[in-house]
Amino acid sequence: MKPSRSSLLLLTPVLLLGCSHENQAVQAAPPTAQAQLVKTKAQQMPQSIRTSGTVHAKETAMISAQMPGTIRQVLVQAGDRVRAGQLLIALDDSAMRSDLNRATAAQMAVEKQQMAAQAGATLASGTLARYQELKNQKSVSPQEFDEVQQRSQAASLQLQALQAQSSEANAAVAGARTQLGYMQLHAPFTGIVTARTADPGTLATPGTPLLQIDRDGPLQLYTSVDESLIGSVRMGMKLPVSIDGIGAADTTATVAQIVPAADPSSRSFLVKLDLPASKQLRAGIYATANFPGAVRSVILAPQSAVVMRGSLPCVYALDAEGVAQLRYVTLGNRHGDEVEILSGIAAGETLVNHPGDRDIAGKRIEAQP
Repeated sequence: MKPSRSSLLLLTPVLLLGCSHENQAVQAAPPTAQAQLVKTKAQQMPQSIRTSGTVHAKETAMISAQMPGTIRQVLVQAGDRVRAGQLLIALDDSAMRSDLNRATAAQMAVEKQQMAAQAGATLASGTLARYQELKNQKSVSPQEFDEVQQRSQAASLQLQALQAQSSEANAAVAGARTQLGYMQLHAPFTGIVTARTADPGTLATPGTPLLQIDRDGPLQLYTSVDESLIGSVRMGMKLPVSIDGIGAADTTATVAQIVPAADPSSRSFLVKLDLPASKQLRAGIYATANFPGAVRSVILAPQSAVVMRGSLPCVYALDAEGVAQLRYVTLGNRHGDEVEILSGIAAGETLVNHPGDRDIAGKRIEAQP
């Protein structure tokens, strides 16, 4: 039985539609590109705990007055370099100078009295010696001898009293000079003035800081370490330190001191790290230190496989068909030429190495020989 003409007309569009789908399937095959390929890997690595801190001088002096007084002169500014013994601040010393002048005058008066008493004691002693000879010769009465002997003893006692007064007068002069010296504040060591709160005309009181001076020399990083980590910190331990504020490369610091008492509010310990000498370092700069923690499993990928799209890091990962897919990833710490991948890809995945600015998403990647 022959097919009807109407049936043939119905089959023709179906055949044409099938041919069209075959052409589209051929055209939908992804384009290919060649590139170097690398694989991510899982690796056990010690966990790095980053702590922040501030750079300090090893020695810092807070300059304050020991005696109350009005500030007459401030001879330095913040940022000035000073040498040991340099005069920094002068207080009004008029009252102290008056006290010193009175003590000096009293000392001179006692010295003159002491000289006169010394002469009298010497004369009385000589007279007593002569009367002793006369007494031996029975040429004086016992009463006369006793009177001469008592005068000699009195002269000696007066001399001793004046000697005690002289010691007291000398001590008063020394004390007045010491107090006068408190009216001038000097640098305890060579360094740099890092803070100034003193101004002429204001009243300086004992214990109130007027200047802060940091000693010249190597600096230290003060950082707080959580109590859970302090057990692994040891004296002399070498730790990597980053100081981004001065644009310097990472350096190595040494644990110099572990303050044994924890801060009760934060449950952390203060650790001081010796920093290597550097002309770029300044007290007050922000820095971070990396302390070793527990071992953990991380995913590592070559840094060269990571590209930035806008402000986000990403990689080109190959699917089961070898087609590149753009994946946004979260990065962790760097380890040489490799970087930790915290999220976005798994271990063992194949990545495009050095993708550069090419947009290869959706392309089948062939390994470059």
